[in-house]
Amino acid sequence: MTTLKEYAARVEARLEQLLPGGAVVNDAMRYSVMAGGKRLRPSMLLAAADMLGGAPEALDFACAVEMIHTYSLIHDDLPGMDDDTLRRGRPTNHVVYGVGQAILAGDGLLNTAFETMFAASLRDAARARPCLEAMAEIARGSGVKGMILGQCLDLDSERNGVPVEKREQMLEDIQQGKTACMFIYPLRAACRLCGASEAELEALSRYASAFGLLFQATDDLLDVLGDAAEVGKTLGKDEKSGKLTCISVYGVEKTRVRVASEHARAIAALDTFGPRAAFFRTLVDTMVDRTK
Repeated sequence: MTTLKEYAARVEARLEQLLPGGAVVNDAMRYSVMAGGKRLRPSMLLAAADMLGGAPEALDFACAVEMIHTYSLIHDDLPGMDDDTLRRGRPTNHVVYGVGQAILAGDGLLNTAFETMFAASLRDAARARPCLEAMAEIARGSGVKGMILGQCLDLDSERNGVPVEKREQMLEDIQQGKTACMFIYPLRAACRLCGASEAELEALSRYASAFGLLFQATDDLLDVLGDAAEVGKTLGKDEKSGKLTCISVYGVEKTRVRVASEHARAIAALDTFGPRAAFFRTLVDTMVDRTK
């Protein structure tokens, strides 16, 4: 079984090729993309493609997903959003390059992601349709019905508050959008690239939804219980800013229950694939007690 570390190394090497330095905007883009990180989303896309029979474009689509994820982090750290100064263990992009250049670096990564997917799609005319379908999945997951909507709801709830009776549903909407969608739609993209069945598409969607909610719940736990040096970002900011999180809605112990529940849901979703899904079972197991 290929490991997360091995998939991440493949992504890292290809990103080096796709993102040359040079102009300030290129250097700013590289500063955040090449700062490390788990490479979870692109690795999951590659693992799904391998499980489903493979696709020649999978690596470039995986790198595009990492570019989109990193652009979202650059923008999320800006003063007008979460206003953070530490990401992946070092100063955030706008601290180093200034707010204007950081905005452009994020814009550049978003555009380069789609340039990369278009270029991969044009290599073989016979592969155009599955590639376009995969691009549509990634666009949907990162767009105004997915990640951007989740971020918007997050900001709005923080600034304007949420009535007590609506907090649980709002939390679900925020975390499905801003976190889970960027796991769901890359896996759906892998399904499109590989011509997966509808049953496989739906099973991986369920897995990714549970994985994303579990990941966000553990992230919320780390914000109050983690070690800043290990996590690599500023901790304790969510409570100070009044952000809607699993901790603020459920408390620590019920958040741990939520982690266990989503873990069980993720494992159950993999029944469709049998032993082929060993990577995904191992991956979600490692997320339950993560420390960074």
